[in-house]
Amino acid sequence: METNLLIAGFGGQGVMMLGKLISSAACDNSDKDVTFFPSYGAEMRGGTANCFVVIADEEIGTPMGDEMDDLIVMNGPSLEKFPPSLKEGGTLFINSSIVKGDIPRGDVKVVAAPVTEMALSMGNAKVLNIIMLGVYVGYTQVLPAEQVEKSILSMLGKKADLIPLNKEAFAKGLAIGKEARAA
Repeated sequence: METNLLIAGFGGQGVMMLGKLISSAACDNSDKDVTFFPSYGAEMRGGTANCFVVIADEEIGTPMGDEMDDLIVMNGPSLEKFPPSLKEGGTLFINSSIVKGDIPRGDVKVVAAPVTEMALSMGNAKVLNIIMLGVYVGYTQVLPAEQVEKSILSMLGKKADLIPLNKEAFAKGLAIGKEARAA
């Protein structure tokens, strides 16, 4: 099995951290092969940012596929640009707090979550990527949630005061993803 994921949004939304967390969970806590391929716009905060993650049971031939199984869209411009790369029947994950407008494809599954609103209601906008990580893992089950949480704790261990908030954010996203999967 091979899963190709594209994560896209503005710099400052934690797009790269989201990709790194998924990659780390697959690499450090499983026997899967993984690649992480970042792409930054000219600006950092506020500019475009996207990354490709490939998770596979066997050796990976290329760091990014031609067609994505899954696409996480964190902003409007990414919804305009990246859906053509999503394969038919793939899953489009949307930050519905700020991504407005029509879905340009009718042949894909859509999972929408208001991750920016949720993060703000939790008191820290920076956890919106952790919520979306939970949504993605809960829906796709590409990796066990425990493995992903272990990576969150490992990567954020130096910021011990933020661990409870990040665990809560991941759990909230996980619940949304599981609910969407069951629907």
